Amino acid sequence: MTTPRPTAELSADEARRLALRAQGFLGAPDRRSGVRGILRHLGAIQLDTISVLARSHELVPYARLGAVGRKTVENSYWKDTHAFEYWSHAACILPIEEWPHFAFRRRAYRNRPHWNHELPDGVYDQVIKQLRSEGPLTATELGGAKKTSDWWDWSGSKVAVERALMYGEVVCVERRGWKRLYDLAERAVPGSLLHDELDDTECLRRLVRLAGQSLGVGTRADIADYHRLKGEQVDAVIADSGLVPVTVEGWGKPAWADPAALETPPRGRHRTTLLSPFDSLIWERARTERIFGFTHRLEAYVPKQKRVYGYFAMPVLAGGRLVGRVDPAREGSTLAARQVTLDGPKAVPAVAQALAEAATWVDCTDVRVERVDTPALREHLTKEIAHILG
Repeated sequence: MTTPRPTAELSADEARRLALRAQGFLGAPDRRSGVRGILRHLGAIQLDTISVLARSHELVPYARLGAVGRKTVENSYWKDTHAFEYWSHAACILPIEEWPHFAFRRRAYRNRPHWNHELPDGVYDQVIKQLRSEGPLTATELGGAKKTSDWWDWSGSKVAVERALMYGEVVCVERRGWKRLYDLAERAVPGSLLHDELDDTECLRRLVRLAGQSLGVGTRADIADYHRLKGEQVDAVIADSGLVPVTVEGWGKPAWADPAALETPPRGRHRTTLLSPFDSLIWERARTERIFGFTHRLEAYVPKQKRVYGYFAMPVLAGGRLVGRVDPAREGSTLAARQVTLDGPKAVPAVAQALAEAATWVDCTDVRVERVDTPALREHLTKEIAHILG
C-alpha cells in the first residue's frame, strides 16, 4: 500500500495532546451525556473479570467523569438497550448504534469451519426456543452453566448460547453478577438497527474511521488494534475512511488522524486519575510507550514472585503524563496502596490526589500506603493523602 502525502506534520507533544483529548482526558467532559456519551465517544469499553477497586468497565467512565455512581454506570450501559456486548478489542461494551457495523464479524463467525466445542444435535434450536418463550436468561437458567471453572468444560446449552451470541441471533443485554444475561437479538436490538445489510467494506470503513476518531491520531497498527482488525483490512479501506495521513515527530511510521481533531488545538483541563490497565488510552503497549514513554504491562497473570509493579497496577495520569503506578486493594473501609511507583518527588501530589479520589468513590474513608519504590517518599505521600481526605 502506498501512503499518500501527509496533510500535516505533528510534534510528539501535539500528537500526545490529540490522543488525550480524543480519549476524553483533556478539556471538560460532557457531563450531560454522561456514561453513555463516554461509550459513544470511545466506541468500545473493554470488559474484564478482575475487580479490585471496581470492574474495568466502571473504571473507564470514572477516570473521565470522576465519582459517577457505580449503579449509574451499569444502568447507563444496559437500561433501555443503549449498548450490547460483542468482540471488538476484546469482549467489549459497544454502543447499540454500531450493531450494523459488526455484521462483517458475525458473518465471519457463521462461516467459521471449526469450533473448539462440539455442539450436540438439537441443542442450539432448543436454546433459541427457550429464550423465545421465557425471555432473558443466564447460562445457568438455560441449564448450561460451566460444570467447572474451565472454559473447555461448557455444557451443550452454554456452547449453543455462546455460538448464538457470536452469530448475532442472541445478545447479552446485561451483566448480572458478572453472568451474561442473554436475549434474542430480535427483541433486544431496535428494529432499525437489526440487520446485516452492510457489506464487509462498509463495516470496516466505519470501524477504521471510528478508531481514528477515538485515537485522535494513530499508526496503521494502532488503528487496526482498536477493534482488532487485520492490517490488510485497514489498508483496504483507510483511504476512503475520512482519516487523513499525517507525520508525527519520532514515530517513524506513517500515521492517520481525525481531520476534525486537527482543526482546533487541544486545550483545557487535564484529568488526574487512576487508569484501569484495560483503559483504551493505554491498552496498546507499543502506542503507550511511543506516546508517553511508559512501559505498561498487566501482571495479574504473572507469577507473584515475578511481578514488578503488582497484581493490578493502575497507571496514574496527571497533567497529560503517566507519572506513576498504584497497585490497590480494598480492605473494608480502607484502600490499601500495596505498591506505589513514582516518577520522582513531583509525582507525589498527583498520586495522592488520584488515590484519595478513588478511595472516596469506592466508599473508603482511609488510604494506607504500604510500599513505595522510593521509600523516602512514603511519608510525604501519606501526609498528602491525609491532607486531601481531611
